[in-house]
Amino acid sequence: MLYALLCNDKPDHLQLRLDTRASHLDYLSSLSDRLKFAGPFLGDDAKPNGSLVVVEAPDLDAAKEIAADDPYAKAGLFASVDIRPWNWAIKNPDNK
Repeated sequence: MLYALLCNDKPDHLQLRLDTRASHLDYLSSLSDRLKFAGPFLGDDAKPNGSLVVVEAPDLDAAKEIAADDPYAKAGLFASVDIRPWNWAIKNPDNK
């Protein structure tokens, strides 16, 4: 099952995001095939203010664990994280 992790940064925490970015990217890489895609949300100023991460996990608890282990989450960057089951219906490369 796929899960979308919708993460919203705390206001005025851009520097924390930048300081933690390398370990966040390393963590995402460590997820290997469980990571389907990821990237930042951008504010009106074109600066990152959140993240969208889509992962494959056996259940919601496993998806929550993936989200909690993210260095951004551990650093306290996020004001909120919404984890929702997601169906990749259109342009899914696994559905050839």
